[in-house]
Amino acid sequence: MNAISPIISAAELADALARTVPPVLLDVRYRLGGPHGRPAYEAGHIPGAVFVDLDAELAAPPGPGGRHPLPDPEDFGAAMRRAGVSGDRAVIVYDADKGWGAARAWWLLRWAGHRNVRVLDGGLGAWDGPLESGSPVVAGGDFTPAPGALPLLTADTAAELARTGLLLDARAGERYRGETEPIDAVAGHIPGAVSAPTDENLDQDGRFLAPGALRERFTALGAVPGEVGVYCGSGVSAAQQAVALELAGFTPALYAGSWSAWSRDPARPVATGPQPG
Repeated sequence: MNAISPIISAAELADALARTVPPVLLDVRYRLGGPHGRPAYEAGHIPGAVFVDLDAELAAPPGPGGRHPLPDPEDFGAAMRRAGVSGDRAVIVYDADKGWGAARAWWLLRWAGHRNVRVLDGGLGAWDGPLESGSPVVAGGDFTPAPGALPLLTADTAAELARTGLLLDARAGERYRGETEPIDAVAGHIPGAVSAPTDENLDQDGRFLAPGALRERFTALGAVPGEVGVYCGSGVSAAQQAVALELAGFTPALYAGSWSAWSRDPARPVATGPQPG
């Protein structure tokens, strides 16, 4: 597990931004179904933050790999260099809604080999400092992705982990149970997966629960020390679950294609109801 905490408080961020070499700050405002985050970013963001477009820069185009497949490493590296990311400089990511977009950037950078990346706990709502409008001009970075630093699941290894270990479904409970499916073509969950909605990782202020509370939560769901798999609809909210798992002391393994990829394959089995199946 990385020795650097995956989250940072607003007070800690303010201190870091005052240093001679401040962290690179990425604004990853994203909400499923819109609106696009750039107008809100340009209206007001933490000073120095660069907007990162989740759909365009943190994912490849939709296809057999799901609604948000992993981006090509070269394309991702180019996007991060444009945002000023370098391998030897800390990166802080934030959004304004449940930490999903920020966590996607955190996970991708960590998976691609950048070790010093943290999510602003509570997102923009936790920041009580000044905001600036417009878009800053930043110097390019030198980050070069080296994929593989975090475990990545395929459909087959996710299915195996659901049978032999623990695979968590981070979507809302009604989607897991198959009662509704507003986005993908098929309702239900991967057989053997356990329901673990991401909202339960946060307190009423939108901040992550304490590590001990998260450890209790995941242990009650069947987690044991070591690797725990997680998926969601398209690999975005599951990244927030990955942050929570790392906070709790587990090693998160992400099925990036998630339900949007699994449900596209008619050969893949589907379970419904409240039990893993």
